[in-house]
Amino acid sequence: MERNLKNVLVISFGFLFLFTAYGGLQSLQSSLHSEEGLGVASLSVIYAALILSSMFLPPILIKKLGCKWTIAGSMCCYITFSLGNFYPSWYTLIPTSVILGLGGALLWSAKCTYLTIAGNSYAEKAGKDGKDIINQYFGVFFLIFQSAGIWGNLISSLIFSQDSTKVEISEESLACCGAYDCMTDATNTTGSAEPSSSLIYIVLGIYTASGVLAVLLIVIFLDQIKSDQAETEKETLKTSSFWSTFLATFQHLKDKRQCLLIPLTMYSGFEQGFLSGDYTKTYVTCALGIHYVGYAMICFSAINSLCSLLFGKISQFTGRKLLFALATVTNTACIIALLLWKPHPKQFAVFFIFPALWGLADAIWQTQTNGLYGILFEKHKEAAFANYRLWESFGFVIAFGYSTKLQVYIKLYILLSVLVLSMVMYGMVEYLEAQSSAGTPTATKKAKVGPSIEETHI
Repeated sequence: MERNLKNVLVISFGFLFLFTAYGGLQSLQSSLHSEEGLGVASLSVIYAALILSSMFLPPILIKKLGCKWTIAGSMCCYITFSLGNFYPSWYTLIPTSVILGLGGALLWSAKCTYLTIAGNSYAEKAGKDGKDIINQYFGVFFLIFQSAGIWGNLISSLIFSQDSTKVEISEESLACCGAYDCMTDATNTTGSAEPSSSLIYIVLGIYTASGVLAVLLIVIFLDQIKSDQAETEKETLKTSSFWSTFLATFQHLKDKRQCLLIPLTMYSGFEQGFLSGDYTKTYVTCALGIHYVGYAMICFSAINSLCSLLFGKISQFTGRKLLFALATVTNTACIIALLLWKPHPKQFAVFFIFPALWGLADAIWQTQTNGLYGILFEKHKEAAFANYRLWESFGFVIAFGYSTKLQVYIKLYILLSVLVLSMVMYGMVEYLEAQSSAGTPTATKKAKVGPSIEETHI
């Protein structure tokens, strides 16, 4: 096997094992640790730490440690979060959430850097176009990585379904499920009593082992980038100093189009935060039980993955405007339906239709928003995508931050309001671009897909 491709597969399976654990844990946080909102608070802290980490740490540590050891060290940060869940409290989950958030930006930056250098290295030897090889490597990576959401949630659901302490849900308890929830911890313990400690420890043990396996894969099988290969990258990192990276991020806000895209970028965090923090807790866990959370999120992950591939292909034929319209209609319909729907176990299929539709819309938000950034800000990609990570993470922080303070119907109205504002401002961006194109008829229009969804995951 060609050496660079072997390294791509090692990184891909390393991320698969790592995010099998983290993805499963994220889906369960609001349901497993509902006391005083500990679960969603930990998720909010993760994204707050990610904001700080993405602006300062990656250029410095990648330069000092190299890509291989930055990836391995960052993966260890994720393992600490799994360990913190064994004894969940404010003194264990919050510090480990900070550690995970700080390591998250490092992990993704180092992965992108490694695949880029590997792609350029092979292209130079084979006499091929570097962009083509890099795109192939990222394609292989996401083909393997995207299934993590399926496996992580499948593990938790299969194990929790072994619990024999299931209880019958009373109509009184079901009245506390859905948009007009009762704002009590009882909403989490209706359809099924909390899983036994032994089952929880089994799930956490599997997740922790999966994370450790990811680290071992990287440490043992991933080749360190040779000094001559990394020289160009190091020179780039030298010029991208601590303060220059920070200042470039905010200087980019002088671009009117970037400011107009802030609500759309934040909406990505809002809608993902609602699904994993509120829908799983107030609809699925409340009415069916925690052992169905994984199955619901599998629907989301599977549809999201398939649609990401599909919409990435067809966007060149349909254009991004039509796809954004489809996502807007889909999310709006889901929000209105969630406001009206009173979840009941007899409507079993409906619990899985919502995350499937949400996955379809999310696939458009991720692929097309990333692509839009790549096209609009081609000359300032680093600052543009730093803003993308900043504002999306800020949306996550807000969504998880108010999760325990507001009733679900209020969150749905907020979500709908942000969506409407996002589309209005996005329309203004398209109008500005149309005017710009009309003013420069000879300008070449590049039909290219953006950096895909690697920028959107922790």
